[in-house]
Amino acid sequence: MQVTGVAWNGSGGDMQDFVNENGLSFTNINDGPGEIFSRFNVPYQPAWVFIAKDGTVTTRIGVLSDEELDQELTKLATS
Repeated sequence: MQVTGVAWNGSGGDMQDFVNENGLSFTNINDGPGEIFSRFNVPYQPAWVFIAKDGTVTTRIGVLSDEELDQELTKLATS
């Protein structure tokens, strides 16, 4: 399973500051123009896009609880 954070509406420096401040160890990219967000029909943050091995996309808009995130990740791991 791969996790990638996507920042939007900020600079690469802002994103890197966020990564450093939160000790994130997964890949993060800056989507300044919003192309990735547009591709997955994400209107605002926070949002989650889960892509299964078969290419099925599930988009969740808003904050997820730990339990909700665990459920989504379990679905991906068992798909």
